[in-house]
Amino acid sequence: MTAPEAGRGIGMGERLAEETTTFGFPRDTFRILHVSTGNVCRSPITERLTRHFVAERLGVLGGGLIVESAGTWGHEGAPMEANAEAVLSEFGADASGFFGRELLDDHVIRADLVLTATRDHRAQVISMGHSAGLRTFTLKEFTRLVRAIDPATLPPLEDGVVMRARALVRAAAALRGWLLAPTAEADEVYDPYGAPLPFFRSIGDEIHQALDPVVTALTGVPARM
Repeated sequence: MTAPEAGRGIGMGERLAEETTTFGFPRDTFRILHVSTGNVCRSPITERLTRHFVAERLGVLGGGLIVESAGTWGHEGAPMEANAEAVLSEFGADASGFFGRELLDDHVIRADLVLTATRDHRAQVISMGHSAGLRTFTLKEFTRLVRAIDPATLPPLEDGVVMRARALVRAAAALRGWLLAPTAEADEVYDPYGAPLPFFRSIGDEIHQALDPVVTALTGVPARM
């Protein structure tokens, strides 16, 4: 196993899920793909915070939920930016073992939900084809849509996080044309690459605020006060 492959540990239970496949694809999994530009700042923060917050709510990241990231101009094999690691550490999230990836067709094909940092990233993912349009959103766009979904209409967690996640994406896609952003910039998470730590912290806070309602909807468990 090469170093980049070793660094893609996604969550507990993934190995079993990957070994139980049909035509090379996991049978009972739900794969979330976070996309930014270089896959060394925004998408690594979003990937690792998603994993951290889900594990906080459920006590473990598993049940078929897989969280990963890639970049449209990804620095293949590159480590996460030091300031991104620092932000994750401040949230108590694990930044270890991360290596950047360039976004490939296979990543999009396998993803059940693609969350991008910006509208441009979203457009690039959708332009790759693979019927990605209904399952690709900017992170903040998805948050806005999720806030409008009645959690009582989603399958209970007892039915499994995979079933609940699939229903959440379908519901969000159905609302997309009805709940537009107040401004174009409202759906953007700006690139902190090369910026000082305070700006990275502000981006981390933006990502945290956007992820909180998404993770609550996925797990059915609100954040601890």
